[in-house]
Amino acid sequence: MAKNVFGEPLKTCCKDPLTGFYRDGFCRTDQFDQGSHTVCAILTEEFLQFSRSRGNDLITPRPEYLFPGLKPGDKWCLCALRWKEAFEAGVAPFVVLEATNERTLDYIDISELISHAYKQE
Repeated sequence: MAKNVFGEPLKTCCKDPLTGFYRDGFCRTDQFDQGSHTVCAILTEEFLQFSRSRGNDLITPRPEYLFPGLKPGDKWCLCALRWKEAFEAGVAPFVVLEATNERTLDYIDISELISHAYKQE
């Protein structure tokens, strides 16, 4: 069973749009997930433009890959290294820690994730 960064059962990131490497709503990963799509993030326009500028257009729909195209406010399982790159550039989106896979900690320090934790009001 997949666990989150706290060692607890991994919660759903998002079902609409349907996210995850396996498009099951969870930020699950395995040896086939070369990008380690493990960070459950709440996307911002700033991050989407940053990602596009780095050659990863998350805005344009790509139905052939079951990719709907994303907009600010969507939750999405991001590649851990892309989130880290955005963090270092000062444009990292908020993270839903309970839905972020513990494998993220192979790439990102927990303190960096906590500094961008989404706080529900």
